[in-house]
Amino acid sequence: MRVIMHLDMDAFFASVEQVDNPELKGKPVIIGGQERGVVSAASYEARKFGVRSAMPSATARRLCPQGVFLKGRMQRYAEVSGHIMTVLRSLVPVVEQTSVDEAYVDASGTERLYGPPVVLARRLKQEIRQATQLTCSVGIAPNKFLAKIASELNKPDGLYELRPQDVQAFLRELPVEKIPGVGASCMKVLGKLNVKTAADVLRFPREFWVEKLGKWGSVLHDRAQGIDGRAVSPEHETKSSSAENTFSKDVDDSEILRRWLWRQSERVGRDLREHGWFGRTVTLKVKYADFTQLTRSRSLHVATNSTRVIHETAVSLLAEISFARKVRLIGVGVSNFDKGESQFSLIESLEPRPDKLDLTLDAIRDKFGDKILVQGRVFDLKK
Repeated sequence: MRVIMHLDMDAFFASVEQVDNPELKGKPVIIGGQERGVVSAASYEARKFGVRSAMPSATARRLCPQGVFLKGRMQRYAEVSGHIMTVLRSLVPVVEQTSVDEAYVDASGTERLYGPPVVLARRLKQEIRQATQLTCSVGIAPNKFLAKIASELNKPDGLYELRPQDVQAFLRELPVEKIPGVGASCMKVLGKLNVKTAADVLRFPREFWVEKLGKWGSVLHDRAQGIDGRAVSPEHETKSSSAENTFSKDVDDSEILRRWLWRQSERVGRDLREHGWFGRTVTLKVKYADFTQLTRSRSLHVATNSTRVIHETAVSLLAEISFARKVRLIGVGVSNFDKGESQFSLIESLEPRPDKLDLTLDAIRDKFGDKILVQGRVFDLKK
């Protein structure tokens, strides 16, 4: 029987800020509180006022006007995350980091070293706290999806063990929306069928759910039975790279949008080149002033990490959409990766300069900082 743990840091971004600045302890700290943005994290003090991640900042300010709104420091959060993952890997060999503040641990067979799984979980929590002064919550279960649910049950600083013999009773009472992957659109279908718990899913056969929900229907039927065969994989494959910006004022000038796409293409291209990735699919994301959103994608014949190619593809996608409404947010992403030698070599003899220019700019910025060189087309852009 597998023993899987899911570790989830408690209000991670906000907690890091409170540790680094003790004056913030006990105060409602909200990360990502720029006027036109969305909340990326909220301390538990802020959550008492109803503030949640992904909430528009304007709503958060209305709910919690006394909140401490901070832009956030992603580099610092990544640094602390690295310390946390080092602690995990020093105790358990199989660790899968799924985000900056979450990870799965396969603790199967560690009983001879640490005793029961709960003992190991307490040690993980203790050593992370000693290394970072931060608390985390841990769920223990026979598989990944149950462990993730368990980690949410006693937050913050929680620990919950779901033993194999208790799984079926647990699922009989589990609200179906607690199953990871069940979102708003799925809940509409489930609501019409009066499916309220995981056990209710089993009133219908697998074929019924596949017809209603496609491949996800089969997964949902498995989850309702407590089945999840996914292994904890130490190598978590990155599937995409993206950048986006929310404007301080809504924009309807296509030239300004194209210039922002250049800046974002630079960020995405540099990330791809840094990791040796080449993407075949470019995606444009647009959110209008009324919060409706659309995406447009185009797959290239040749995978690329060229800033120019990413930008030109995004601009061509932009030309295909309507500007009847003003734009609140724009972004670009690259996915469908090939990793290895540059696919640009296929056409390098025809047009080598853009690729070489990217590499030259990367080298200069790596040495002197991102702001040392700014191309003219984005020189005066402001959020």
